[in-house]
Amino acid sequence: MSKDVRHYDVIVSPVITEKATLASDSNKVVFNVAKTATKVQIKAAVEGLFDVKVESVNTLVRKGKIKTFRGKRGQQGDAKKAIVTLAEGQKIDVTTGL
Repeated sequence: MSKDVRHYDVIVSPVITEKATLASDSNKVVFNVAKTATKVQIKAAVEGLFDVKVESVNTLVRKGKIKTFRGKRGQQGDAKKAIVTLAEGQKIDVTTGL
């Protein structure tokens, strides 16, 4: 598959946390994605950018929190994440970048 420029609009960044690293043991990779991205678009983007076979995509929306910064209250924006399950034997090294 060719690397379509539109795939970079779907996948914002990989999530590199302790929980996401533990999920990589069971062939799962976590990405921050665009709020408007669908599961089909996310699957096509991951397969196109990383040349891997995707079995399933699970998404979740983290609602923005109210935080205080320098005495002023502000609202964080909502964030959408995708947990991508890869086929057996497939692997993505998110530390190398896109």
